[in-house]
Amino acid sequence: MISRHSLHLRLLSSVLALTSSLAITAEDENWLPLFNGKDLTGWTPKIRYEEYGNDSRKTFRVEDGVLKVSYENYTEFNESFGHLFYETPYSHYRLRLEYRFTGEQVKGGPRWAFRNSGIMVHGQDPATMIANQDFPVSIEVQLLGGDGKRDRTNANLCTPGTHVFMKEKLVKKHCINSSSKTFHGDDWVTVEVEVRGHEVIRHFAEGDLVLSYQKPVLDAEDANAEKIIDKAGGNIELSGGTISLQSESHPVEFRKVEILVLVD
Repeated sequence: MISRHSLHLRLLSSVLALTSSLAITAEDENWLPLFNGKDLTGWTPKIRYEEYGNDSRKTFRVEDGVLKVSYENYTEFNESFGHLFYETPYSHYRLRLEYRFTGEQVKGGPRWAFRNSGIMVHGQDPATMIANQDFPVSIEVQLLGGDGKRDRTNANLCTPGTHVFMKEKLVKKHCINSSSKTFHGDDWVTVEVEVRGHEVIRHFAEGDLVLSYQKPVLDAEDANAEKIIDKAGGNIELSGGTISLQSESHPVEFRKVEILVLVD
């Protein structure tokens, strides 16, 4: 028979071991930078109406250690939505970055794109995008800023060419708001997305879980997604893909873009 004293010691020992294990896990987290702070090594642009790899107006650039989305060389936006793709596709990972909006929206930018950018995950191969395609088939984690007056949630979900499940039900609504607070001003904001293949995707804003959904799939009624489905032999499940950052007509800066690859 185990005495109460012995049982207490065993429980204490187990707690200490678990605490130690968690501490070691936290220390051993191997976050890898995707942006080196110097140039666009590893990243390739796809701007609407231009071929993959071309960015004639230098929308994406690196200055003063930050990755900038700039419209200095634009006279008007003309729906020239852009995306900067990282070279490696991923399936199970945590992606974390800091961003902030700066300056004024370029002339001709849509009203909804005011202080609006995004992280695209589970995205299509940019080499398969046609010249006038506005968004890659993907899951978008919206990066948003407030106007100083009205509430506007951050780290929302949008689904170009895709759908997700929430509470075991297929959701076809294009954009779904998170539960985050509004982020006004030009301060740096940290957003993280946890992606676990086809299982679950979670959005975090300043460390708070603000949105969660499951089982991302391709939208068979979307013309761009239909091509991907045909190439995949009819499979609509999304379990991995490219990562990209958006240019949607409002200047934005990114820093500390980093990834922690998770075990499948």
